[in-house]
Amino acid sequence: MSDDRHALFKPLLFVGGLTFGFGLGFSHMARPEVVLHFLQLDDLGLPFVMFGAAIVSGIGFAVLPRIRDAAPLTGDPYERRLKPFDRNVLVGGAIFGVGWGLSGICPGAAYASLGVGNVTILWALAGMFLGAYLQGYWRSHSRARETDPAGAD
Repeated sequence: MSDDRHALFKPLLFVGGLTFGFGLGFSHMARPEVVLHFLQLDDLGLPFVMFGAAIVSGIGFAVLPRIRDAAPLTGDPYERRLKPFDRNVLVGGAIFGVGWGLSGICPGAAYASLGVGNVTILWALAGMFLGAYLQGYWRSHSRARETDPAGAD
């Protein structure tokens, strides 16, 4: 990303986060028990919320590149960033799914859950931060081992 972002970039990012959090709170998706009821197939409201979000973002991803060459606030060109489907994607997805199933909350909704008064979600947030730190630590050390010259011992 470029350093010459539009002056409204950070304020609009903040407003977008507030809107997202309000939407999660209003739809009750910031309450872990609602998500756990969905995972037990007792409450099917979550797929409707996700479907609505997918429609809005899908329209945005389809329309904006046709009417603009670059993102309005960052100036970055619109482009597809395809990433390989590999072992890391599978392992990361499995860890995310297990964490989501155990806590009933995903990382974005965890912050919104604090806003609706769920202070016990701090345990899940601590686990997310610890997991992210450990993954970064592991990845930086595995890259360092890959770049070490053979026979440097």
